[in-house]
Amino acid sequence: MKIGVVIHGPEIVDSGYAIKIINLLKNFGEVRAKLGGTMGRVAVIDNDLQDVIDISEKLMPSQSLKKLSNCDVLVLANYGKSKITGHTFGRIVVERAEIDRPIIQIERPGDKDGTIIIWNKSSKNVEKIAKFLSEKLNLKIERCISNGLDVWEENGKIFRKVHGVDVGEAILVNGVVVGKSESKDVILVAENGKLVDILGGKLKEGGVEKLENVDLKKAVIKTGILRRHPTKPKFKNRKVENGNVILINHAGEDVIEKIKDKDIVAVITIGDDTTTICGDILARFGIRVVGIVDGDEDEILKNPMILDGSVIFQIENMRDDDAGKLLEENLNLDKVYSYDELLDEIKKIFLEKGVSFTEI
Repeated sequence: MKIGVVIHGPEIVDSGYAIKIINLLKNFGEVRAKLGGTMGRVAVIDNDLQDVIDISEKLMPSQSLKKLSNCDVLVLANYGKSKITGHTFGRIVVERAEIDRPIIQIERPGDKDGTIIIWNKSSKNVEKIAKFLSEKLNLKIERCISNGLDVWEENGKIFRKVHGVDVGEAILVNGVVVGKSESKDVILVAENGKLVDILGGKLKEGGVEKLENVDLKKAVIKTGILRRHPTKPKFKNRKVENGNVILINHAGEDVIEKIKDKDIVAVITIGDDTTTICGDILARFGIRVVGIVDGDEDEILKNPMILDGSVIFQIENMRDDDAGKLLEENLNLDKVYSYDELLDEIKKIFLEKGVSFTEI
């Protein structure tokens, strides 16, 4: 029997349950495991599981399920913030995958409200595996308690309810921080492809601008801390004397794809949140960042890392987005730089354009 496993998110990896589930499933046949999501890739690296869980592609969980759809049984392993968010996630992923293979979802293992859900058609093999996992992981086999995506349209606007939100949490849409919750009842509002309001929360102007067009029916929405229980990171020893420069001004989670097959001397990151995410990810690859920030950082990572030698420019007389735009327009990103040359060029541009900054 071929069993395909989709591991979603860092929590299931950091908790040790990802590898435990994979090893349990080996009792039933050949197991292939792929990751869904970006921060989970970082967790796989930190836990030395690259040879067990395939992280070679940036895939959404539904895409990973499709990639494994030639397997006899599929397993979706996740650790949501709560039971309702986990069940909602599962229903959305299964619906988006659009495959008729049986799928066993393992949700929040180790927690008192953890469950197993069987999606699509079942079979004797599926029932046998689900029962085995239920006993070994001490999880009940239950029906989904969520109706899935909670989205509707009124007066030309699209509304989407966000489940499992706590007060004061950052709200991310497609990897961009777009606001902060002020209530447990949060609804995103979009009009003509633009996010225009957060009911029960406050919009973050710079984030909304970076988001550009958004389809709330398809958007990936996260709240709170992206990685709640990070394990000890593994930093790569790497030194590039002269190399390419990449500028990232939104969706820092995509940075791994941007650095592939390139000799990178540094990555310029625009915005506090982008710098936090990129700095933490790139430290694993031995790549320094040059952060352009203005001090409006949200708590989206616990104890974020940044590689020694990285430099942060704190902008004092304008938004970091505007300072970043000046760099995009005036910095030659096709040129090969040394790290010191790059820093000197950035300072020169800022001084010429009247950008006040503190180097930290």
